[in-house]
Amino acid sequence: MKLDTYFVPAKEEESKWLMFVLHGLGDSLNGYSWMPSEMQLPWMNYLLVNAPDEYYGGYSWYDIYGEAAPGIDRSRSLLTQLLNQKCSEGYPPENMYLFGFSQGCLMTLETGLCYQQKLAGLIGVSGYIHDLEGLINRAAPGSKEQRILITHGTYDPLLPFIPVKKQIQRLKELGYDIEWHEFQKEHTIAGEEELKVIRDFARKPYPENLV
Repeated sequence: MKLDTYFVPAKEEESKWLMFVLHGLGDSLNGYSWMPSEMQLPWMNYLLVNAPDEYYGGYSWYDIYGEAAPGIDRSRSLLTQLLNQKCSEGYPPENMYLFGFSQGCLMTLETGLCYQQKLAGLIGVSGYIHDLEGLINRAAPGSKEQRILITHGTYDPLLPFIPVKKQIQRLKELGYDIEWHEFQKEHTIAGEEELKVIRDFARKPYPENLV
């Protein structure tokens, strides 16, 4: 099995910076066609990715009605293969970001923290961790050095704020490098206010003379 993807090239030719974009439940890569232009990062390439399972006209990364773990493991393996493929195509791991919303946020953390090489950053929006202690035990040896940005809505009706905040606090207590932002929002992206936080996080490792 291979994941369906759509590549959006950077405005700066031959740039080797890349952001993987992982959608949420029932959505598709088409739902994030707006993102490359709105991010305003001319040096960033984007790889929009469809989850593997069909779900009411969109796609899902794992089964939300049955046992989630097998689907999460399968999707993590597929995303790891995709990361490895892009490395073989000349994108350095330290130049690659994983971005995900909701289910895509879960897969961003699952994949990024278990990946054996340090990435440029993990960006998770309005998500959660399915099995926190399991992920901690599976995480790669260098995972605490991985830059992480997590955002969440204080009145998210689908993934309540407090349980997610507790999960992130647990990771921070263990020494994970997490930047946490709270927004007055539901289960969505809070427009330019939130995009600026994501944009600023993505800019940090980029050489100053090229920003």
